[in-house]
Amino acid sequence: MLEGLRQLPLEDEKLFFSDPRNPAAAESYLRRALEALMDLGRHILAEGFGQPVTSYKEIAQGLEEKGMLSKELGAVMRKMAGYRTRMVHFYHEIGSKELYSICKDHLEEIEEVLDEMIKWTKGP
Repeated sequence: MLEGLRQLPLEDEKLFFSDPRNPAAAESYLRRALEALMDLGRHILAEGFGQPVTSYKEIAQGLEEKGMLSKELGAVMRKMAGYRTRMVHFYHEIGSKELYSICKDHLEEIEEVLDEMIKWTKGP
C-alpha cells in the first residue's frame, strides 16, 4: 500500500489532480496502510506484551510506553490514528487537498513508524 502511494504523482500537485482517480487511489492506499500499521501495532502489544488495546490511539500510546516508539513517532502514530478514524467515519470532512498533503508530506513518517515495528519483530 505504501508502494502504491509512492507510485502516485505526489511530487506535482497539478499532475496529481489532473486525474480524478489519483485522490481516490490515494485515499484507499493511505487508509489501508494506516489500518495495517495499526493492526501490526495491536498484534505486537497483544502477543509481545500481553497488553490488549481497543483504540488505534491506544496502540500508539502502548508502543511508546513499551519503548518501541520514541515520543515523536508515538505522536506521529496517534496523529495518523486520528486521521484514519476521520477517513472512515467522517470522510465527508476530508478534502482532496488535505489528502494530498498527508500523502506528500507525511509518508516518510509512516514509514519510520513501520520500520521501528519491523525492527522489534526481528529481535536484537
